[in-house]
Amino acid sequence: MVIRSELELRKMLEGERERLRLHLRHDETWADENIGYGNHMADDATAAFEQAKQLSVRTSLQDTLLDVEEALRKFDLGTYGICENCGDRIDWARLEAMPEAKLCIKCQQRSDFGRE
Repeated sequence: MVIRSELELRKMLEGERERLRLHLRHDETWADENIGYGNHMADDATAAFEQAKQLSVRTSLQDTLLDVEEALRKFDLGTYGICENCGDRIDWARLEAMPEAKLCIKCQQRSDFGRE
């Protein structure tokens, strides 16, 4: 899909925000399981593993939701698409691929390799 305008990116972010909110609301019941009350240790271990995995996924979704909401705030402030580190414009192709990007590709690479 080719995105031609910031308005399309904003709509995409708004849709992603709603998708993430729905997914998080849908998964709120996962933590209600009581681990350790089963009849078999292997069953309890499997349940503990699944609960830990679900917590990891939920944390990742929450982090992504925060990034999406921050990108939408930047639209309102007029700072969307500007690298938080160097202040340069973030490349359009990067924003198309990752509309919630906070850093330009150079700053992201430096950050990933611990050279920031």
